[in-house]
Amino acid sequence: MGGAFLAAAVLARLGGRIGLPTIPLFILAGILLGPHTPGIVLVADPHDLEMLSALGLVLLLFYLGLEFHMDDLKAGGRKMALAGGTYLALNVGAGLGFGFALGWGTSEALVLAGVLGISSSAIVTKVLVDTGRLGNPETKPILGIIVVEDIFLALYLAALQPILSGADSLAAAVMDGGKAFAFLILLALAARFGTRITDRLFSIKDDELLVISFLGAAVFVAGVSEWFGVADAIGAFMVGLMLGSTASGARILKLVHPLRDAFGAIFFFAFGLSIDPGDLPVVLWPVLAAVAVTLLMNVLAGIGAARVYGFGGGPAANISTTLLARGEFALILATMAAGAGLDERLSPFIAGYVLLLAVLGPLAAVRSEWLERVLPARLLPAPVSAPESVSAPESVSEPGAPEPVSVTPPGR
Repeated sequence: MGGAFLAAAVLARLGGRIGLPTIPLFILAGILLGPHTPGIVLVADPHDLEMLSALGLVLLLFYLGLEFHMDDLKAGGRKMALAGGTYLALNVGAGLGFGFALGWGTSEALVLAGVLGISSSAIVTKVLVDTGRLGNPETKPILGIIVVEDIFLALYLAALQPILSGADSLAAAVMDGGKAFAFLILLALAARFGTRITDRLFSIKDDELLVISFLGAAVFVAGVSEWFGVADAIGAFMVGLMLGSTASGARILKLVHPLRDAFGAIFFFAFGLSIDPGDLPVVLWPVLAAVAVTLLMNVLAGIGAARVYGFGGGPAANISTTLLARGEFALILATMAAGAGLDERLSPFIAGYVLLLAVLGPLAAVRSEWLERVLPARLLPAPVSAPESVSAPESVSEPGAPEPVSVTPPGR
């Protein structure tokens, strides 16, 4: 563990001097010091860091929930569903078509639909924090798309599992999907109507007890969510959503910050441990083709979200690039595919695809103004014709956010 933390820190500091984001450097540290590359092997079995990695993901999404207030959900439900549905339709549909075009099989195509279709919540969260964009108006649709993706993810996994396992019981598949959906509804109702009770439970003056309490709540609900077939990340997100609206929300946000950074680094390091660079040349061309498809679909989805919210080219470019990375969910699908005995090319393809976008995504987000320059203006709303977008940042904690109503300044 000590070596993992130090290696991630050293590489991140070196990369920071030349302007590189931390996420791909944490992943690179895992690759270089893992079991699949020559030289020093800090962690021979990636599963040794599995619990710490899971905790990192939980804390990243818990922090995201703290930042994403209930007012945002209540005010933008219809637009959020429309933007998220557009993103999923473009990316999942393209992933399914790409899978069939490869000709590896129907089950493989269904897996690739999820791999190409779902963004990495962890990397997206880290990108928003690292780039200082949490107060930007386009952050609201970005977070909304993540929420829609997570809801889709729960239903998608419930439907995919019986297909991969060879189960022929439609009733069992419907039962699993219904259980997951019911639990999601329960979490949403608790977040919507349980604020007063939550406020009383977490009115704790002592910082030590408050840390233990919110950490226990986030991890516990994440574990229960997983048991119901819902991604643990969405459970942690909903806990953060509830606690962010309490009187202790600002203190919790400050106290969880160092925990999020430390265990988030371990999550990305452990991600790197699972990647074997030697498998990548076999699937190089399919990986490059898939990355090109994802780039195109994200640009179209970013333009679509900008039209829904009345944004200009800058926010559209930020949406497109911030949601580009793929990560933890794709790795889960790779594990499921390997266990189901699907095409052996699937695992190295997913590893290469995820690694490339995990590096390219944060880099593209930092330089999103390059994409802004080439976006066709005729596909975007007029810069001053979006009064609704002015009110979007009101529930965000950073002051001054309403200024960039339509066009985000370069570098933001």
